[in-house]
Amino acid sequence: MGALLALLLSCTQKQERIVTPYGSVLDSVNVSEDFDLAEIQTNGELIMATLNGPETYYDYHGKSLGTQYLICQQFADSLGVRLRVDVCRDSAELVQKLRSGDVDLVAWAKPGQIDADPEKTDLVEALRLWNRPSRVDAARQEETALLTVKKVRRRIFSPMLDKNKGIISNYDGYFQQYSRDIRWDWRLMAAQCYQESTFDPKAVSFAGAKGLMQIMPGTADHLGVARDKLYDPETNIAAAAKLIKELQQAFSDIRDHYERTNFVLASYNGGSHHIRDAMALARRDGKNASRWAEVAPYVLKLATAQYYNDPIVKYGYMRGSETVDYVEKIRSRHVSYQGVRSPHVGFHPSQPRKADKRKNKFDIKE
Repeated sequence: MGALLALLLSCTQKQERIVTPYGSVLDSVNVSEDFDLAEIQTNGELIMATLNGPETYYDYHGKSLGTQYLICQQFADSLGVRLRVDVCRDSAELVQKLRSGDVDLVAWAKPGQIDADPEKTDLVEALRLWNRPSRVDAARQEETALLTVKKVRRRIFSPMLDKNKGIISNYDGYFQQYSRDIRWDWRLMAAQCYQESTFDPKAVSFAGAKGLMQIMPGTADHLGVARDKLYDPETNIAAAAKLIKELQQAFSDIRDHYERTNFVLASYNGGSHHIRDAMALARRDGKNASRWAEVAPYVLKLATAQYYNDPIVKYGYMRGSETVDYVEKIRSRHVSYQGVRSPHVGFHPSQPRKADKRKNKFDIKE
């Protein structure tokens, strides 16, 4: 299905339908007649309203995606302006914003629900000149490339640096140090790090997450960590521990430690708001919203319109399969790591040692 766009340009009851290779463009109603292409370019911003969904707009690890969004972004780029997205709750709100003049550009699958008359505008004409049949394919190819590219540049392929010596990675000492405050088994943090970056301190994701634990620059700002320090192993691991502690507090209503940790891992990957949406759906359906096994199916269901459009869901579409897989793989790898004993307290990552045979008091079982 092609991307269908409806354009809102002026408040003079002027509308015109333009059929393009990727759908219908609709000039619309009720904004100042002066606010056209030149004013948008002077203002430096094109405002797009849309609905949440895989074909329209969604957030994926801090990256905005969706075929219609990407087409609108390309058009905004061609005009030399930034694109601002206003995500509406439902089609009624979308139509209201269209008619009230709150937005310039609407990405919607049903523009035919608004009547048109034969007037033209500069913005519609700019879109006509810019448009070509390849726009939809280009947007879809861009999205596919982003979603299928390896998350990080992987240099270390072994899940353990030296199995015979009981060394998981060069950063075991940091995992032991910073896991204490969050009361995690250090090997669980190591398992998460392997899933995030395969112990590559220079790893960068397509969305811009950096370092061993894949910290987003915006998250670094929130945590008070300098962005230029994210490639430093200790700084990155310390930031991850701080984020994990925040997530533990956010899910303090889940009393069981093991279960709460599952929700923390899921939120680290997919965002706590989406996980709360899945919990709400599970609770509504009579499931135990504090058990990951009963919530995980709803994380998966957030990829289908029946669920991400449900009124109980506040944050919309989610690619939940990755998050469910993320938790499963970390838990599985943690089990494989549990035979590794804790290193000495004085262990330094640059000088790996064989694990201490004595049980460390911070060696917490999950």
